[in-house]
Amino acid sequence: MCAAFLFATPVSAQFKWGLEGGVNMSKAKISKSAFDSSNRTGWFIGPKAQFTVPVIPIAVDGAILYSQKYLKIDNEETSTPNIHICRGREEQFLTKLLIRLFIRDPANIQDRTVRTAYGNLACMVGIVCNVLLFAGKFTVGTLFGSMAIAADALNNLSDASSNVVSLVGFRLGSKPADDEHPYGHARYEYLAGLAVSVMILVIGIELLKESFLKVLHPTPVTLSALTIAVLVVSILVKLWMSSFNRSVGSRIKSETLMATAADARNDVVTTAAVLAATILAHLTGIDRIDGLMGVGVALFILWSGVGLVRDTISPLLGAAPDPELIDYIEKKALSYPGVLGIHDLMVHDYGPGSKLVSFHIELSADSDVMKSHDLIDSIERDFQVHDHLLVTIHFDPVVTDDPHINELRKFLKEQLAEIAPEADIHDLRIVPGPTHTNVIFDCAVPADWLAAKDHRANKIPAALRKAVSDRWPDHFCVIQLEPIYAKLK
Repeated sequence: MCAAFLFATPVSAQFKWGLEGGVNMSKAKISKSAFDSSNRTGWFIGPKAQFTVPVIPIAVDGAILYSQKYLKIDNEETSTPNIHICRGREEQFLTKLLIRLFIRDPANIQDRTVRTAYGNLACMVGIVCNVLLFAGKFTVGTLFGSMAIAADALNNLSDASSNVVSLVGFRLGSKPADDEHPYGHARYEYLAGLAVSVMILVIGIELLKESFLKVLHPTPVTLSALTIAVLVVSILVKLWMSSFNRSVGSRIKSETLMATAADARNDVVTTAAVLAATILAHLTGIDRIDGLMGVGVALFILWSGVGLVRDTISPLLGAAPDPELIDYIEKKALSYPGVLGIHDLMVHDYGPGSKLVSFHIELSADSDVMKSHDLIDSIERDFQVHDHLLVTIHFDPVVTDDPHINELRKFLKEQLAEIAPEADIHDLRIVPGPTHTNVIFDCAVPADWLAAKDHRANKIPAALRKAVSDRWPDHFCVIQLEPIYAKLK
């Protein structure tokens, strides 16, 4: 990993950073820098002090851009800086050239128009490349009687068809929200990915049938310099296409393009196998090798198609949110003064770039209600402005100055860590009465525990009730079980 910190501030500073720290290139006299990707904070050492800066992802331009509202250098407050974190491999020249020529304002990927332009570019490049590869391979496969090459050509044609479907998906997904679809149309991209996956399965089945017939009735395969040249060029083109789609897919966080990149990478493997089969059939005189390799290519396409179907259906069914996103939301919320914790975090995915988030935030019960409300408004606005996440936060007051409640909370967490470390408790409160005291709280458990045949979820309340009653005989636990929608640390 490499990185360059670029600050657009009155006190200009520029850095290079590696895994072990940084090298000073600063005009602002900052001697060392580093970036912690786990909690998205950067620290910097100046001539007078060391300080930590939380950073927020705002855009991608060949990398990831971060920003922080204020930064103090030598105790002087500067204007808003941008921190440029470079990840992964350097983009290839041709990729940069295409983006420069066809994408306006390429860094502004949060703009749906820009995102759609990226998708359109990737799809059009895919269509052109795959059609040319299909024409070359199918011509060579027909002229020289190679079923494996012809099968690989049809695979390229299916890829071109997939690019067309993806193009339609990007166009439809860019439509703005309306009365019938107030959350937008971004899920069209997921549907396009599913359609592509199904098309790959259909092509794989047809190729398997044709290749099996070639195994039963082999025909001579002619090897020529043209055959080798076409296949080698195909491998090189597909390698570049994989890199190109992965680069664009990473920029706009598109599962469709990342799947296209994986498919192009798989094509490199299948084309290499076809080339090997053609050479082997020529050298050994066993023409059946060509058909067998065609069967292998078809099975590989089917295996890839099944995986893609699974990956594209998952977000439509409500897949668990990305752990990195959950970690980021949690750490960012906890970074605000006065926030004691969060729970009941939910992320609703309405398509790429369209996520709704809700969670409960724990603040001291003694804090001023108006100040707590103002803090929550600030957090919600911060997520919307910097992360383009529509966040709804529920305020949960936490009693922090009652020794007995604090003791109960600590005891319950210790017991739960022994009984079920995957679970968690929150919303603890007590209601004293003349004969007993109700200890009321929610217990969040992994979602699959609630339907498990061993009733593991139901065993937790019983165990906690016994532990509490053994310690405080007049206490009775009232426990509400609920699923964990997003695992917090």
